[in-house]
Amino acid sequence: MTLLALGINHKTASVAVRERLAISPSLMEDALQGVCQFAQLDEIAILSTCNRTEIYCSAERNSQSQVLEWLSDFQSLPLDEIKDSLYSYTDQAAISHMMRVACGLDSLVLGEPQILGQLKSSYAVSQQQNLVKGELGQLFQQTFAVAKKVRTDTAIGENPVSVAYAAVSLAQHIFSDLADSRALLIGAGETIELVARHLVNAGVKDICVANRTLDRAQQLAANFSGEAILLGDIPEYLPKADIVIASTASQLPILGKGAVESALSKRKHQPMFMIDIAVPRDIEVEVNELDDVYLYTVDDLQQVIQENQQSRRVAALEAEEIIELGVEKFVKAQRSRNVVSTLTNLRKQVETLRDEEMANALKNLAKGEDAEKVIAEMARRLTNKVLHHPTIQLRKASAEGRTEVTELVEEIFQLPSAQDAND
Repeated sequence: MTLLALGINHKTASVAVRERLAISPSLMEDALQGVCQFAQLDEIAILSTCNRTEIYCSAERNSQSQVLEWLSDFQSLPLDEIKDSLYSYTDQAAISHMMRVACGLDSLVLGEPQILGQLKSSYAVSQQQNLVKGELGQLFQQTFAVAKKVRTDTAIGENPVSVAYAAVSLAQHIFSDLADSRALLIGAGETIELVARHLVNAGVKDICVANRTLDRAQQLAANFSGEAILLGDIPEYLPKADIVIASTASQLPILGKGAVESALSKRKHQPMFMIDIAVPRDIEVEVNELDDVYLYTVDDLQQVIQENQQSRRVAALEAEEIIELGVEKFVKAQRSRNVVSTLTNLRKQVETLRDEEMANALKNLAKGEDAEKVIAEMARRLTNKVLHHPTIQLRKASAEGRTEVTELVEEIFQLPSAQDAND
């Protein structure tokens, strides 16, 4: 079996492509079952965030084309459009890629911690369906251990640098004093919570959280002495908002051009700053056509992020060394596991020969034959049987000039080398 990692991310695909390939949490179980049946997989996990959609699986080498065919059909996206943005890794490269993703080294924000939690969530979903029970499951466990070591032993997580932090930093460039600004946050997930924290730290005092369920919005808003509303109440509140930051799991836009246009009219065209962190997008792209609106997507945040991640580059080099050792450890462990079945079969074969010769010897002893002769004959016959097939294969390899076989046998059985014997 081969470990396979394939997908797209912010480096290879635009937000337009990423949002079409994004798999929502509500569809994840169906997706996992679907790809397993279509590509005949035993182990698989899917990671889908605003910046990447990746599939990890343990499969036959020819399974990649089947996985891609399933993905194209499941997302109703032509295969040619996917292939242009796709990357894929196998075996050791796949192991390294997963570990780099978990440590935040492949993220839009270098070293961001949220991706590890997202990877753990994808593992948990697959684990619930018994889809990470072997080699892939072992890889996830080793990956989590490596990520923990990177967080503990390096400064990769120091200095707040994330999409949420970058969004607030950009707002600070637009507004000279955030203390006088009102913020409307659409969604109530982890990213929005981070945005709220950064806004409060930047001086924002008036925060409103809009969410599909009011309870969750109220829980989050209470942490920041804010207001909570339902998504349906956004048009009413929107004219009050100077800053709008959206990050939900909705498959359709929540905020349309008409609602923003109406809000601008009520605001007498006082500028509004909007950031759409979600993939698929929460704010219609046509909103960008309106005057007095500064609309940014996750891709637009990249420049801000690059300015804040320099301090993590040295730590990233240290993290790469830890990952390299982690990959090496995992590969060695897997090789050790792979030889277990061979050793078991070897022992079983030799024990079968032993039992056959012992049974034969006991029969001869029962007939009254000389014990010393019986034991000597048993030892001779057992030795010949054990060495019969190895002898044939060694002679064949020698005739073919495959000296590495002879050298391997000498190493395994601690024999003097042929060269030493000739000296």
